Amino acid sequence: MENNSDNNSDKQTVSFSALDTLVGYKIRRAQLNYFNHFQATFAEDGVSPGQFGVLSIVAENPGLTQTAVAQALGNDRSAMVAVVDRFEKDGLIERRPVENDRRSYALYLTDAGTDYYASLYAKAREHEARFDAIMTPEEKGWLLDILQRLADVS
Repeated sequence: MENNSDNNSDKQTVSFSALDTLVGYKIRRAQLNYFNHFQATFAEDGVSPGQFGVLSIVAENPGLTQTAVAQALGNDRSAMVAVVDRFEKDGLIERRPVENDRRSYALYLTDAGTDYYASLYAKAREHEARFDAIMTPEEKGWLLDILQRLADVS
């Protein structure tokens, strides 16, 4: 694959021959493109893909601890605290003490958080449709399966 890059009047052809054979490189390029579109879709909401992930996990799994949510998403626990602090301050997430563990807090969406997540999820489905349009449902299933297998490699 060759890429023509615009740099004023200086056009140079760049060869990606070696990089185009590396799965990790292709995944990274796809991720950058996907996240750029995501950020454009959610610009007015000020929500990153990671923050949307937190809301999604809490919405679908009320009562999980912050640590469990961080582990589920593969996030650092300390970064998770900042996200939850923001959502709690905004009235979207509520922390409740865990009965048998005084150091842990279970996370729940507030009513406002539930409404907010529903609106974000609708936007996420629209965002996803842009990428669904370039593949068949069978291809999407195959892609999701392959990506999961790559994520599970130890």
